Amino acid sequence: MDIGVAWGVESPPWSTSDASNARAMASAVGAYAYLALIKEVELTPKPGLVDCFNTGAHQDMDISTFRASAAAIAPWFPAFFQRGLAEHAVPARDFLPLLRGDGLDCERDMFRATSGVNTHKGSIFSLGLLCAAAGRLCGAGLAIDREGLCREVAAICTRLVGQELGTAREARTAGELLYQRHGMTGARGEAASGFATVRRHGLMPYVATRALGCDERAALHEVLLHLMAYNPDTNLVARGGMAGLAYVQTYARGLLAEGCQRSADRAVQLAAFDDALIERNLSPGGSADLLAVTWFLSRFPV
Repeated sequence: MDIGVAWGVESPPWSTSDASNARAMASAVGAYAYLALIKEVELTPKPGLVDCFNTGAHQDMDISTFRASAAAIAPWFPAFFQRGLAEHAVPARDFLPLLRGDGLDCERDMFRATSGVNTHKGSIFSLGLLCAAAGRLCGAGLAIDREGLCREVAAICTRLVGQELGTAREARTAGELLYQRHGMTGARGEAASGFATVRRHGLMPYVATRALGCDERAALHEVLLHLMAYNPDTNLVARGGMAGLAYVQTYARGLLAEGCQRSADRAVQLAAFDDALIERNLSPGGSADLLAVTWFLSRFPV
């Protein structure tokens, strides 16, 4: 699906100076967010993750579950944009509570479509924030580009880690427990940083690989490896402790150090990596979420 074709123009005017095209822009941004989910799940092979070959280290979901989930939450992405547009004058630090209700309703639609399986909770958080940030930029008459989107999300989430993780005396969630034990901030910290991991270990290898003439699939495989090598993935720690995280990062860095000139050879390496993670019941779900964010941000001008 080409966004320009879907919208009826060659390319969306991300640098528009007013909100007159807000509905069309919301549709375009939302379509990119949906496609980011599809690009992520259909990339194959993916170590430890659901793809077109197998269910990775998961027993309760498969690719059809992810497709149903993506379809169920797709209508919410333009709604997040519209929420940001409507509330663009609210200071960024005060905006998140206004978005939270929409996010919870989106999660409910996801769980309804998947019979209670969590397929996209992390992506709803990250992509939902980015869509809302795009709406806020549009409302303010600012260009919707990568830097602006990341900066706006960081401003929205500036107090998030402290408020939701730093104030908990007794851990009630996995995120709070990992923060107290290891100082890991997970998706909250990544958003508060303006997606620093994505910008360094996602977008940079994506752009570099594409510049070498590689196709999108090959570029996304390189992105995934970089993310697995450097992302402090809380999903891995929840499943395998810090040893599980270290195993995945070491393995991924080893493959990157070896280099690979042919996409087919890289796919063979990733398939072997997949077998290793399935055997160890390790799934880098946090890196999968950041892969989707990388593809989404790559659609916008620098």
